[in-house]
Amino acid sequence: MLVEAFGSAVLGLALSWAAVRRLPGRLPPVRVVLATGALGALFGAALVHYSLGPGHRTLTATFLGAALVGAAGLSLLLRPGRPGAGAGRAPFSVPSGG
Repeated sequence: MLVEAFGSAVLGLALSWAAVRRLPGRLPPVRVVLATGALGALFGAALVHYSLGPGHRTLTATFLGAALVGAAGLSLLLRPGRPGAGAGRAPFSVPSGG
Protein backbone atom coordinates (compact mmCIF):
# COMPACT_ATOMS: atom_id res chain seq x y z
CA MET A 1 0.00 0.00 0.00
CA LEU A 2 2.88 2.35 0.73
CA VAL A 3 4.43 1.71 -2.69
CA GLU A 4 1.08 2.38 -4.36
CA ALA A 5 0.60 5.64 -2.47
CA PHE A 6 4.11 6.91 -3.10
CA GLY A 7 4.08 5.87 -6.75
CA SER A 8 0.68 7.45 -7.31
CA ALA A 9 1.78 10.72 -5.73
CA VAL A 10 4.87 10.80 -7.94
CA LEU A 11 2.74 9.98 -10.97
CA GLY A 12 0.34 12.81 -10.12
CA LEU A 13 3.21 15.26 -9.67
CA ALA A 14 4.66 14.19 -13.03
CA LEU A 15 1.30 14.68 -14.75
CA SER A 16 0.82 18.09 -13.21
CA TRP A 17 4.39 19.14 -14.04
CA ALA A 18 3.80 18.14 -17.67
CA ALA A 19 0.55 20.12 -17.70
CA VAL A 20 2.29 23.20 -16.30
CA ARG A 21 5.04 22.92 -18.91
CA ARG A 22 2.61 22.33 -21.79
CA LEU A 23 -0.19 24.81 -20.90
CA PRO A 24 1.32 27.54 -18.71
CA GLY A 25 -1.15 30.32 -19.57
CA ARG A 26 -4.29 28.25 -19.14
CA LEU A 27 -3.70 26.97 -15.60
CA PRO A 28 -3.85 28.56 -12.14
CA PRO A 29 -0.65 28.99 -10.06
CA VAL A 30 1.82 26.11 -10.10
CA ARG A 31 1.30 25.18 -6.44
CA VAL A 32 -2.42 24.64 -7.03
CA VAL A 33 -1.77 22.50 -10.11
CA LEU A 34 0.85 20.34 -8.35
CA ALA A 35 -1.39 19.81 -5.33
CA THR A 36 -4.39 18.94 -7.49
CA GLY A 37 -2.41 16.44 -9.55
CA ALA A 38 -0.94 14.69 -6.54
CA LEU A 39 -4.18 14.56 -4.55
CA GLY A 40 -6.19 13.47 -7.58
CA ALA A 41 -3.76 10.64 -8.25
CA LEU A 42 -3.84 9.55 -4.61
CA PHE A 43 -7.63 9.54 -4.66
CA GLY A 44 -7.66 7.54 -7.89
CA ALA A 45 -5.24 4.99 -6.47
CA ALA A 46 -7.30 4.59 -3.32
CA LEU A 47 -10.48 4.28 -5.36
CA VAL A 48 -9.07 1.52 -7.55
CA HIS A 49 -7.36 -0.18 -4.63
CA TYR A 50 -10.54 -0.47 -2.61
CA SER A 51 -12.85 -1.19 -5.53
CA LEU A 52 -10.81 -4.19 -6.67
CA GLY A 53 -10.81 -5.66 -3.18
CA PRO A 54 -8.49 -8.21 -1.63
CA GLY A 55 -6.67 -10.60 -3.92
CA HIS A 56 -6.73 -8.29 -6.97
CA ARG A 57 -4.11 -5.77 -6.05
CA THR A 58 -2.07 -5.03 -9.12
CA LEU A 59 0.18 -2.02 -9.41
CA THR A 60 -0.72 -1.57 -13.06
CA ALA A 61 -4.44 -1.13 -12.39
CA THR A 62 -3.76 1.12 -9.41
CA PHE A 63 -1.41 3.38 -11.36
CA LEU A 64 -3.78 3.46 -14.32
CA GLY A 65 -6.62 4.57 -12.06
CA ALA A 66 -4.34 7.13 -10.43
CA ALA A 67 -3.36 8.56 -13.81
CA LEU A 68 -6.96 8.75 -15.04
CA VAL A 69 -8.37 10.44 -11.95
CA GLY A 70 -5.35 12.75 -11.68
CA ALA A 71 -5.73 13.82 -15.32
CA ALA A 72 -9.46 14.36 -14.82
CA GLY A 73 -8.76 16.56 -11.81
CA LEU A 74 -6.20 18.58 -13.76
CA SER A 75 -8.59 19.03 -16.66
CA LEU A 76 -11.01 20.78 -14.32
CA LEU A 77 -8.41 23.49 -13.73
CA LEU A 78 -8.08 24.49 -17.39
CA ARG A 79 -9.21 27.95 -18.39
CA PRO A 80 -10.28 28.92 -21.91
CA GLY A 81 -7.52 30.11 -24.19
CA ARG A 82 -7.10 33.66 -25.42
CA PRO A 83 -9.44 34.63 -28.27
CA GLY A 84 -6.59 35.74 -30.55
CA ALA A 85 -4.49 32.61 -30.02
CA GLY A 86 -6.47 30.37 -32.39
CA ALA A 87 -6.81 30.36 -36.15
CA GLY A 88 -9.27 33.23 -36.11
CA ARG A 89 -12.55 31.36 -35.79
CA ALA A 90 -14.13 28.94 -33.39
CA PRO A 91 -13.54 25.23 -34.00
CA PHE A 92 -16.21 23.51 -36.09
CA SER A 93 -17.58 26.84 -37.29
CA VAL A 94 -18.84 27.32 -40.82
CA PRO A 95 -17.26 30.22 -42.67
CA SER A 96 -19.70 32.87 -43.79
CA GLY A 97 -20.21 33.48 -47.47
CA GLY A 98 -19.81 37.25 -47.13
